[in-house]
Amino acid sequence: MSTFSAPKGIPEYYPSDGGSSSAGFVHVRDTLSAAAERAGYGYIELPVFEDTGLYARGVGESTDVVSKEMYTFADRGERSVTLRPEGTAGVVRAVIEHHLDKQGLPVKLRYAGPFFRYERPQAGRYRQLQQVGIEAIGADDPALDAEAIAIADEGFRALGLRGYRLELTSLGDAASRPAYRALLQDFLAGLDLDEATRARAEINPLRVLDDKRPEVRTLMLDAPLLLDHLSPEAQAHHEAVLGHLDDLGVAYTINPRMVRGLDYYTKTTFEFVHDGLGAQSGIGGGGRYDGLMATLGGPQLSGVGFGIGVDRTLLACAAEGLQPWSAARVEVFCVPLGDEARRRLVTVAGALRAAGVRVDLAYGGRGLKGAMKSADRSGARYALVLGERDMESGTVGVKDLASGDQRSVPLESVVTELASLLA
Repeated sequence: MSTFSAPKGIPEYYPSDGGSSSAGFVHVRDTLSAAAERAGYGYIELPVFEDTGLYARGVGESTDVVSKEMYTFADRGERSVTLRPEGTAGVVRAVIEHHLDKQGLPVKLRYAGPFFRYERPQAGRYRQLQQVGIEAIGADDPALDAEAIAIADEGFRALGLRGYRLELTSLGDAASRPAYRALLQDFLAGLDLDEATRARAEINPLRVLDDKRPEVRTLMLDAPLLLDHLSPEAQAHHEAVLGHLDDLGVAYTINPRMVRGLDYYTKTTFEFVHDGLGAQSGIGGGGRYDGLMATLGGPQLSGVGFGIGVDRTLLACAAEGLQPWSAARVEVFCVPLGDEARRRLVTVAGALRAAGVRVDLAYGGRGLKGAMKSADRSGARYALVLGERDMESGTVGVKDLASGDQRSVPLESVVTELASLLA
């Protein structure tokens, strides 16, 4: 009988010492989320699939995400639904649907979970990707842009990462985009572009700036840059963001050719890049989206946010030789020698867990040697060894698994003592 494998392009994380360590995944995800929580971002749990129109309208039909990468299907009611490829559109939809903007502005939300894109799998590029994201909706304030960027930077630094850089630019506003679009289209009209690229340029000429093909990049070397054609308001916003980042001590590099892969971005746009990841060097990014709320049927409210790749951030930690987490499953491992000892240690384990200590127990009647091997594999700091003689004397052996030292402790006080040692 054949066995099953995980779908292609989907990483799995499980208890291990290697790159698939679920302990590492959880630590990275929670560290990134904690930085947002400290800035007052409340948690929102989003649907894993939405109406396909939400992404077609919100993300942009000319983007690769919508035109090539979405998992779209008809449900049993013949409705077209799509596994979420990104988080911003879903958050904005939720804010509109639940009138969260009536509860005070800005609405500050954070989320975490899987997103789905049909891409060619390679290291750092997955069909199920894990992200931590934030969105702040309802205040067109440069300080809020800087806050979003600083939260991501804080999360990376909390993990110990140092080999990354922040690239940012401005994609202008409604006053500067139309004139620049016409200027760029005039430039593109003079280039020898293939039909598909020219069709994309007609829908959104900025997409051509994001083309990764070397021959197209060469053609675009002399293209006009939006950063040189900002309106006075957009220019002032951009300079204010940079000033706040300087004040916060967040280092950055201006990249005037940056174009994010989603159409809703305006003004501040940024990406964190780590060169230790090879071709898939982006570990997170985001920006401001002034018109998205209205596009999706809500009020004319501006927003700013980011999405950070948990998978890629974990790869960045590996590239820098970082492992700021413990692979230990538990802190205490109980080794009973006999049925009566097992019964007593089950009670001790329950009491320790109630005291906040992570505990496991050797099940299945294994002997001392096999049980101690399991204790070592668990990563526990202490082993509790209980046999008949210990039961008679009312004590239990407490073994330090790092040093090998063992001492006897009264059974009635072992829970209090271990909880104190591990506090």
